[in-house]
Amino acid sequence: MACLRYLKHAFNVSDEELMERWSENVVRQYFSGLEYYTLKLPCDAAQIGRFRTAIGEAGVEELLKASIDAAVEMKAIRASECERVIVDTTVQEKAIAHPVDSRLLEVARAKVVEAARAAGIRLKQTFAREAKTLRWRAGGYAHAR
Repeated sequence: MACLRYLKHAFNVSDEELMERWSENVVRQYFSGLEYYTLKLPCDAAQIGRFRTAIGEAGVEELLKASIDAAVEMKAIRASECERVIVDTTVQEKAIAHPVDSRLLEVARAKVVEAARAAGIRLKQTFAREAKTLRWRAGGYAHAR
């Protein structure tokens, strides 16, 4: 149950999804202590929730302490590595364009015009010139007070 708790926390999935992924992943089964692949689930998804509420926050801290102690005992890490924790909290903004209604509408208009041209349909008006002005106005209306 402790290994399932760690997997649930590490991958941030629901109990049902955790059980589904566990049953189809050999590495997760090996992490859980099994030596051979099996299709049989270790428990019901509802039992994971009951285990989580039973051990509480203090129990999770105890599990973390026990795993760190085991790693030190097996010499996977040195005890001096656990004395100080460095947390990098810098966030770098990404250059992404957020989908706004006016931009999505313009993209849809352009695709409809292209689809009409590909089908051989001649349009009287495509609103290509007006679209830029209308999009600019819509952005101004969105920021109006």
